[in-house]
Amino acid sequence: MSEAAASTVDVLVVGGGSAALCAAIAARRSGVSVRMVEWAPAAMRGGNTRHARNFRLMHDRSAWYVPGTYSEDAFFRDLLRVTQGATDERLARALIRGSATIAQWLGDNGVRLQDPAAGAMPYSQRTAFFLGGGKAMINALYMTAAKLGVTISYDSEVVELAFGDARVCEADIAHGGGIERVLAKTMVVCSGGYQANFDWLRESFGAAADGFMIRGTPYVTGSVLRLLLDAGVRPVGDSSRCHMVAVDARGPKFDGGIVTRITAIPHGIVVDRDGRRFHDEGEDARKTHFARWGARIADCPGQIAYLIMDAKGLNRALPTALPPIRADTVAALATALGLDQAALETTIRDFNAAIATDDVPLTARCTSGLTPPKSRGAVALVDPPFAAYPMRPGVTFMHFGVAVDEQMRVLRNDGKPASNVFAAGMIMAANVLGDGYLAGLGVALSTVFGRLAGEEAARLAGR
Repeated sequence: MSEAAASTVDVLVVGGGSAALCAAIAARRSGVSVRMVEWAPAAMRGGNTRHARNFRLMHDRSAWYVPGTYSEDAFFRDLLRVTQGATDERLARALIRGSATIAQWLGDNGVRLQDPAAGAMPYSQRTAFFLGGGKAMINALYMTAAKLGVTISYDSEVVELAFGDARVCEADIAHGGGIERVLAKTMVVCSGGYQANFDWLRESFGAAADGFMIRGTPYVTGSVLRLLLDAGVRPVGDSSRCHMVAVDARGPKFDGGIVTRITAIPHGIVVDRDGRRFHDEGEDARKTHFARWGARIADCPGQIAYLIMDAKGLNRALPTALPPIRADTVAALATALGLDQAALETTIRDFNAAIATDDVPLTARCTSGLTPPKSRGAVALVDPPFAAYPMRPGVTFMHFGVAVDEQMRVLRNDGKPASNVFAAGMIMAANVLGDGYLAGLGVALSTVFGRLAGEEAARLAGR
């Protein structure tokens, strides 16, 4: 490693999201000194959690912040279903069991939850909601960390790492125009995946990656992940897989968060840039249907698609952050979207003609003789004004990272754990979440494993 001014600390935490905060707080409460380095500026701290709303938790009885029950086995069955078995059961059950106490722990560290009987967010038996959302949670944890004496550095990028069983961890950190070397007894890496690194995305997805939008900050570039892999840490997951959803193409390239998500697809039809439908819009009526459409749009020419509705369909849809594009005629709407007028008019005419009958409940209405069909909620688009949302795939996180053991120690390529390097959060999420997603799982995983990694790192540093 290059020559640089050096400072020392017991536990170095790399990252600034909920995993890093929980690791730093847990370690500091164990009595060791803690330094947290966040590449983002203070205004963009918090990682993906700043856009979160809730977290999933196991509970055997009702609590004031979550109704009903949600057992360990029910949680695990849900995880098996969405991952199609791509999960490490030991780590998955450690996550689930840890989630049973994380709400109380977060509350003890300043995080406030919403009363489901009085709050604005929907009823949920499987998740608890933050009062004020993810940013309120992040702000509360930062305040607690500062009060406990955690040293927090923003605009600080880790550019080089060295570690080994017989040596302290060394990290070169670029900030303020210089390089600082930090020597730490242990290190917890919570720096996320690489979804904001378009060069790396192109390696996995080709030129299509240029059409992706990134729902989180531009600081999750995988630079520390790459340093770990280059140092011989074992990768886990599939670098060609990611969680993506349908988002408004007019939103920002980075950091659009949850508000740019498009959830009204069942209320209209979706066409590609040639004005043609390419998939059944009624196939999945669950609330999470938009997650399936992210990958479908990624496979479209130019990674762009358009949701088309008439006035009645738009009236059934939830409000959005950006207003729809409206026009009094289909031809005028096509012009506003830059689509071929004749192609879009033909698509809508054929769709309307294929709807068998309106004399059945909305959920049972389907098309007949149309390819692709619309198997649910098929309603003719006839009432002006017509409306549209341009959509792109929005990447949330990668199903790829570093392997860890049950103490959150990173594993080397030979299968042995690195004794003094731990990982938590989305940089190791693929151990549990090899595919798919469950609502609130990202924050649950980050907080539970962040807390565990911080406690383990502090225990080793204090010896």
